[in-house]
Amino acid sequence: MSKAANITQLLNQWSGGDDKAGEQLTPIVYDELRRLAMRIFSGERRGHTLQPTALVHEAYLKLIDADVTWQDRAHFYSLAARMMRRLLVNHANARGAEKRGGEALRVTLVEDDVAEEAEEAGILALNEALESLAEIDERKSQLIELQYFGGLSHKEMEEVTGLSKSTIVRDLRLARAWVKNYLDKH
Repeated sequence: MSKAANITQLLNQWSGGDDKAGEQLTPIVYDELRRLAMRIFSGERRGHTLQPTALVHEAYLKLIDADVTWQDRAHFYSLAARMMRRLLVNHANARGAEKRGGEALRVTLVEDDVAEEAEEAGILALNEALESLAEIDERKSQLIELQYFGGLSHKEMEEVTGLSKSTIVRDLRLARAWVKNYLDKH
């Protein structure tokens, strides 16, 4: 049985109330989510206030508590990517609120602070761009979400979406151009 089929089977059993299937599923999907989070953070600066492990813990807890009837592995990872995106956006919003409303008076500007603010602004701007793109073309927005926030490769996106590689490559190219144009204008 393939890994994807095994995950789908375990998800279905777990949704049906089989706690043992949930125990078997946890290490498989947790490791995969950790790998995805490591991809997301691979290009980030050191000392980021949110670490991959914390992102995975937070996302996994929300996923297992979600009242969802899991359709298959693709459905699980699609929701996981969306959950990680929300967590990163919420984290950036919270950090921004702390900086704007904190009572401490900032006297100096440290280079790391500038990088952190730019990174948080980047996540928020990307989120805004993806929301605008979703209004026009939800599939392209989802593909960017799966790639950036979910860290999925083209092959993994094929499995998750059922789209062909050529469609994914074409849609991602168009979506990236659209997002870049949006970000340049805003």
